[in-house]
Parts: sequence; structure tokens; C-alpha cells
Amino acid sequence: MGTHSGTRRNTAAITRATAAAALLAAALVPAGTAPAAGFGPHAQRYQDSNWGGYVAHGTFRSVSGSWTEPHVTCQTADDLFAPWVGIDGDGSQTVEQTGVQTDCSSGSPQLSAWYEMYPAAPVYWNDPVDEGDHITASVTAGSGGRYTITLSDTTKGWTEHTTQYLSAGNASAEAVIESPTQSYPAFDQLDFSGVTADGQPLDAYSPEALTSGGYSPGPLNNGSFSMTPGGYANRAPHAVRPHGHHRPATIHY
Repeated sequence: MGTHSGTRRNTAAITRATAAAALLAAALVPAGTAPAAGFGPHAQRYQDSNWGGYVAHGTFRSVSGSWTEPHVTCQTADDLFAPWVGIDGDGSQTVEQTGVQTDCSSGSPQLSAWYEMYPAAPVYWNDPVDEGDHITASVTAGSGGRYTITLSDTTKGWTEHTTQYLSAGNASAEAVIESPTQSYPAFDQLDFSGVTADGQPLDAYSPEALTSGGYSPGPLNNGSFSMTPGGYANRAPHAVRPHGHHRPATIHY
């Protein structure tokens, strides 16, 4: 969805207007009937981040992890977020990622499975996903810019695979949540488990803890952690969007 730090990380000097302009400028090519959205590099707004979770810095060839889709309450039609795992995005201009999006634009949560090779637009699969489903995801970098992406809903019993190509640096590995509209629906807890990078628990790389939209990660233990309101990471107030701001017709993570 969006990149995190480095050349793509924005600091406090970047205004909300700049962030909004970046969202409006992004393109989306959806597949199936899922709503338009994109997931991309990490960017930091003030002390808050567009990524919430853990990101490891280095050079990585694979990332994998699982989570359970939480029950959410839509508070506005702008509410939109996704948990996902991916490579790159913190200190690089690309992200290779996959996850499940929850969109409240219809007034109730609509879940969609997707992958994205940022800066290309996300691609949506048409498989059913519901709150409470257990999701597993992985991204593996091969030779010649080849990436193998796998997403499974073990509750529903489906698995999607895709092979994509991209010239990328493999500069980070992450398991995060993200809201491209800077507007999360309300949920009590989202549990990640078994998150690994290059076959090792993410803990092994002393990853950075990130808070997004007031949701913070709890302690990371053998690749498992929970995202909750408040939590373990240092928290900063979520940036308030200016009065009159509306959800863009097309957005990008």
C-alpha cells in the first residue's frame, strides 16, 4: 500500500494537503467488483504513521504471516483499512504486498482480498472473505525480479497465487495495517501471528514498532503481536483531516 520510510517516508514538514494530493494523483486498476484502493510506501505524518505494526530494515527475500480479520464498526464512509505483509516500502520506492481490505464506503464493512506491486495499482481477487476469517500471506523474491505472492483464507478454504515481476530493492519486511484515507473503522483488536522474514521470526531483526491512526502494536513475541487502540508503541494523536475533506474517487495506499 504505501511505502514507509527513507525516500518515501514523509516527515512532519509534509502537510495534510500534500498527503491528500498524493492520494488524488494515484491510479487504480481494480479487478472484479471490489472498490478502488491502493496500498503503497510508508509515510510518517507528524509522529503518526500510515503504517501500524512492525517493519524490519535490511535486505530480505521473503516475508510471511497470518492474522484474523477483526469485527469492525464503520464510523464514516471514509473508513478504509487493510492488514497486510510485504517486502520493501521502507527506504525504497516499491512495495510487493498482499492482504485483505475492509471498505466502509457502502455503510457496512466490505472485505476484499488483494495484492499489489506498488507503484502499480492493487489487483483484487473475487474470493469471499468475512470478519473472523483466518488469513495467511507470503511474498517471496526470486531471481530476475520475480515475486511469488500467496494469500489464503484458511477459514473459507481458498488460496490464491500469483507471480509478478518488478525491479525492486527488497529493503524492508513488514506486517502492518494501513488506511489510505487516514480513517480507520473501529475495532478492538487485530492479531498477527507467525510473522517471519527469511524464515526467521520478525523479532530477530529488531523491527521498528509503528502506530497508525491511534492503533499501536503490542509486544512482538516469536512473530506474534496484536494491534489495539493505544498499545505498546509510542503513540501520537492521529492527524485530523481538514473540514470539507472528502474521500477521493480513487486512492492509493
